[in-house]
Amino acid sequence: MVARARETGAEPQSRHTLPPVAEVAMVTLLLVIVAGIITAAYLPDTAPLWLPAALLACAVALLVVNAVMLGKVRSFAWDKFFLVAKWALVAYAVIAGMLEYVFIVDGTPAKVLTLLTGMLLVFAINIPLLFAFSVARYQAPPGER
Repeated sequence: MVARARETGAEPQSRHTLPPVAEVAMVTLLLVIVAGIITAAYLPDTAPLWLPAALLACAVALLVVNAVMLGKVRSFAWDKFFLVAKWALVAYAVIAGMLEYVFIVDGTPAKVLTLLTGMLLVFAINIPLLFAFSVARYQAPPGER
């Protein structure tokens, strides 16, 4: 990817100037997936919710930390970031909405449904953030174009 970016004249920003947004987003995604697998392993029975809830809380905390870190970056291709994030968010909102519908129609117990809804929200926000950051980091900021 870096070689292709150099061919097109778009240099990626130095790894020293950007926070580890992609890495934190991947850990966030890992926590949500593990929590989802633990919860789904017990269905249709009620799962012990303490571990998935703790994993979800850690994922939410990491998502907030990631947003704060990214928000502190000044010289960044924010126009490209928001363009990609907007459409990815639409797509993942549809995906999360369909999964939520399936959980409701399937009669998922209320406590488990609440936990799964939280996981879907983190998933539907985290992936667009990851996509948008991954695209925008290889674009020149508006002042440098």
